[in-house]
Amino acid sequence: MSMLEQIRSKLDAAFVPKVLEVRDDSEDHRGHAGYREGGNTHFSVKIRAAAFDGQSRVAQQRAIYAQLKQEFADGLHALALDVGGADAP
Repeated sequence: MSMLEQIRSKLDAAFVPKVLEVRDDSEDHRGHAGYREGGNTHFSVKIRAAAFDGQSRVAQQRAIYAQLKQEFADGLHALALDVGGADAP
């Protein structure tokens, strides 16, 4: 399973999102810190889920990072997050 698939699978299972978009942005970071040939290092995630309703942005981000702890250990370097509750735009 690719890193993108792992991220999508874990976030889908943990938060049952209304919206989940995961994009590998690794090539945009070629030559920067953490980049590895073949990608799978830099990702963007947009997620909207009722699980985040009423939580601060920091709490939402911490919940996502907790779910992806193993992926960071396996080489995920950067994660750009766009997080919100189920009704967020």
